[in-house]
Amino acid sequence: MRTAAVTGLAATGAAGLATPAQAKAPRDWRPGAATFRWFGTAGWRIDIGARTVLVDPYLSRYWTGLFDTGLVLSTPLTVATATVDANVGRPETILVTHSHWDHFNDVPHIAIRTKARVLGTMTTYQLGLASGIPVGQLGPVKGGEVLDFGDYTVEVAGSLHSRNASYSVGIPGVRLSPPPKPATVGDLPEGDTLAYLLSVRDGPAVFFMGASDFVARNVDGMRPDIAMVAMASATTTHEYVPRLLEALGKPPVVVPVHWDNFEKPLENPPPVAPADRERLDAMITSIRRVAPRTRIVLPDYLKPYTFA
Repeated sequence: MRTAAVTGLAATGAAGLATPAQAKAPRDWRPGAATFRWFGTAGWRIDIGARTVLVDPYLSRYWTGLFDTGLVLSTPLTVATATVDANVGRPETILVTHSHWDHFNDVPHIAIRTKARVLGTMTTYQLGLASGIPVGQLGPVKGGEVLDFGDYTVEVAGSLHSRNASYSVGIPGVRLSPPPKPATVGDLPEGDTLAYLLSVRDGPAVFFMGASDFVARNVDGMRPDIAMVAMASATTTHEYVPRLLEALGKPPVVVPVHWDNFEKPLENPPPVAPADRERLDAMITSIRRVAPRTRIVLPDYLKPYTFA
């Protein structure tokens, strides 16, 4: 078994991360059963042998004002096709946690080009239709489904989007019928939120979330080996990290995500805004306090990880 190194310290200034000697070993699985690459934000590429799964694949990374002037809802949706095509491989399944642009923007381009199936909320389904994804590639899910793909299974959990400092949700709304083709950031509402547990045959069980809130009863008992945990952007959710780690059984490995400035180029070390650096440090401190045996891995962009 190989031990994944803790990375990204220079980028974040975080301290107190677990060393391999301190870490609780994950359950035994075949090294190399799956490889994980972080796309930034909450995006992942998972390679399981010759099969590829994507989660919230967003690589276009254009300016919307979110990190400086404030979000400009009229920002046109654009796709950095060369960057996307160079990094996503030939996915067969795309899991979408919710429909904001930094999760859904690149999905129609990928799905149409590769014929990958897209799983997500009814809003994701309707926005997919409006964006030109064939209906046969779209699968609406609600939470509670356990889908068998042979080499891996996907369990879907109904989840929640982060609350901002005003105790609200950015770009709220749902779509129950196909709208006009989305053209701007404001055309992609949250549309409800999901989390996923991807369990690889002979490999790890991995929890993916795209926003920093959750329904404890929906994830209690999942017990993932690895949890990709979104950093909170505000303090409005009570005891977010402690409650989540308790519900998930204090996973052996936690990978913080959605802490990078995803309007900057996809270059290592991952860029992080000063306020987000403070939030990330606070998140790591909370993990250390609640689950001192958990190993924390701060990922670099596009680097292959096995977490074994």
